[in-house]
Amino acid sequence: MTLSDWASVALLAAGAFFFVAGTIGLLRLPDVFTRLHALTKADNLGLGLILLGLALQAESWGELARLGLIWALAVFASASACHLVARRALESGAQPWSKRDAD
Repeated sequence: MTLSDWASVALLAAGAFFFVAGTIGLLRLPDVFTRLHALTKADNLGLGLILLGLALQAESWGELARLGLIWALAVFASASACHLVARRALESGAQPWSKRDAD
């Protein structure tokens, strides 16, 4: 295996780690707002790392452009969906978690 293959494997593994971390955050965090934060941050970083790992294996500029477009659309969709879910949660009366709630 070449150095770029090892770098791809490392980036793919790091991306998978962040996807798992976001999923754990979704399951473990106390309210909708902290869950959204965990999902959007971890999943966007995970996707970015996975696409970087795939970009190292790309054979043409067209493939790199498609990977970049996938990343940009996913980040835009993630931010939009997060905003809509958070707004709906606020409209329905959900209150952000605070440290006082844990006591």
